[in-house]
Amino acid sequence: MEQGDVATVRGLEGSTETGRQRPGRAGPVAPRPASRARLRPLALDDVALDPAGHLGAWQRVNRDVTLPHCIAHVEERGNLDNLRRVTGRADGDFRGLPFADSDVYKTLEAAGWELARGARPALDDFVDQTTRLLADVQEDDGYLNSYFQGVHPDRKLREFHWGHEMYCAGHLLQAAVAVARSTGRAHLLAVATRLADLLVRRFGESGEEAIDGHPEIETALVELYRLTNESAYLQLATRFVELRGRGLLGPDRFGANYFQDHAPVREATEPTGHAVRQLYLAAGVTDVYLEGADDTLLAAMEELWENLLSTKTYVTGAHGSRHRDEAYGDPYELPPDRAYAETCAAVASFHWNWRMLLATGRGRYADEMERVLYNAVAAGTSLEGDRFFYSNPLQLRAGHDGTDEDHPSGRLEWYRCPCCPPNLARLVASLNGYVATSDDSGLQLHLLTAGEVTADLPGGPARLRVSTAYPWEETTAITVDSEHEWTLALRVPAWCREARLSVAGDPVAVSPDADGYVRVRRAWRPGTEVLLTLPMPPRVLAAHPRVDAVRGCVAWARGPIVYCLEQHDQPAGAPLEDIRVAAQEAPRAVAGSDVPGIPVVLVGQGYVSRADGRQLYAEGAAAAPDGEVVEVTAIPYFRWANRGPAPMRVWIPTS
Repeated sequence: MEQGDVATVRGLEGSTETGRQRPGRAGPVAPRPASRARLRPLALDDVALDPAGHLGAWQRVNRDVTLPHCIAHVEERGNLDNLRRVTGRADGDFRGLPFADSDVYKTLEAAGWELARGARPALDDFVDQTTRLLADVQEDDGYLNSYFQGVHPDRKLREFHWGHEMYCAGHLLQAAVAVARSTGRAHLLAVATRLADLLVRRFGESGEEAIDGHPEIETALVELYRLTNESAYLQLATRFVELRGRGLLGPDRFGANYFQDHAPVREATEPTGHAVRQLYLAAGVTDVYLEGADDTLLAAMEELWENLLSTKTYVTGAHGSRHRDEAYGDPYELPPDRAYAETCAAVASFHWNWRMLLATGRGRYADEMERVLYNAVAAGTSLEGDRFFYSNPLQLRAGHDGTDEDHPSGRLEWYRCPCCPPNLARLVASLNGYVATSDDSGLQLHLLTAGEVTADLPGGPARLRVSTAYPWEETTAITVDSEHEWTLALRVPAWCREARLSVAGDPVAVSPDADGYVRVRRAWRPGTEVLLTLPMPPRVLAAHPRVDAVRGCVAWARGPIVYCLEQHDQPAGAPLEDIRVAAQEAPRAVAGSDVPGIPVVLVGQGYVSRADGRQLYAEGAAAAPDGEVVEVTAIPYFRWANRGPAPMRVWIPTS
């Protein structure tokens, strides 16, 4: 297959006689016009992030460092050689875990979204060469999985508990969608649809009743349907959703709950099991709802969301409290030092909340997207973009061993199970696809970030130029260039109590509607300026009293950012474990920090209560005196561990 060849793919959206489509036509999630979605995502090239802004700078680091890092490591760690082994172009044993192919596919997806912003020879070469390799590895019937083809050819599509074959297939489908939408090239899409067609023949209507132990294929099939207009893909995704919870996977050491196979999705309204699997499943169920007509699916997802956010989500938006099975624990089981909080779970939460936002238009889902993005997702990568966390604890103790890859003292360049780095890369490469939406009334701005937004609205085109240093500064300036009447909807986050708004210099009363948005409808004129101010006084947060692990502690936050204490910033001779703060005393925001990328730190009064670290128990229960008064400094949680290992904590004991 030579570069420039175009595979024929039935129903390719926007296809021409040459098989190409307008670059940037759609982003990662593109509900069809007839879908149940209340809001319509904008095209990737309709939103340009300013590289000087917070999200734009992150996307630049992702492009220049994280994505090349992932490409280098799927080569160095053997993922690509696993595929070459099948064709006889590489020797040696299979390397990595059975689902190693998925890391290649996630990296391909990231490259695809990045190519939407223009040609990049290195990325083009990676996409083209890897696509040719996959086409060579693929069997005549469409099967493609280097582990089973090269190690266990007799077990293909049989080991549904741990084989991850459909999980890998899902990531291939999503990579193919990204490349097709961004570049118009359908080479990878041809490979993906052959594999998807095999799954339809094997597991579609009247076929074998089976589900993959790791949900992911469901949402991928829906997106492939949206791209190709092949209804069999939506039908198969729907079938997989309906089969979940019937016990088809059978006994396992972790139990059916681990795989979300213990109850049908409409009845399983409490999050259970492996956190990433639960969240990917929820995203898939929501996608099936969006393209179908079953309101009971959305009702179940809303109930699941309420339960999850009320009883099993960390203050950073992270998910999963148990290391043994990377899973949710009991309600309110949220230990900070043993938080698993996998980076992939944070990415999955962002994806699910976006789909819930599209389905309902409710700002609470955008609030959660913002919280998890700025805290739990962002913590997964280093300032430089080439070191990563798999698990994200909310506390690191002095003397922590740190040799366990599951819970290191700092970020690592790669992992034995390296699912998180390429997952970060594919999300950040597509961030501009999640900033804004439109509907028949106008434009909705969900994530405040510097850049430009353009859209073709029913009455004509509209363009927004957004200038802001959010999430550090309170005011966002939006210049509207348009010449017709429509409604601009701006999200007012739940954490903001007294938002202010002016339009063309005139104050406007801020009264967010039931969905959490302030809506400005007017006949716009080019150059009209809208100023939205979201005051960010530092806040003192307390956990639900049933969260025993942090009872008697507080956390500090400002705007959407959760802060933490790191030993580096505390007075000499003040061990972090001995620092207390007043329960009701808010810190103050201070500009500047010794850590790059932190414009604002929080400073407050603390107390050092000296403790004998060797005396594990003592007689009596009398309250200790407050101790020595010191000034303590908190940095954004997502920037911790950028100065070498040191104790850290989000939840601070009170005096």
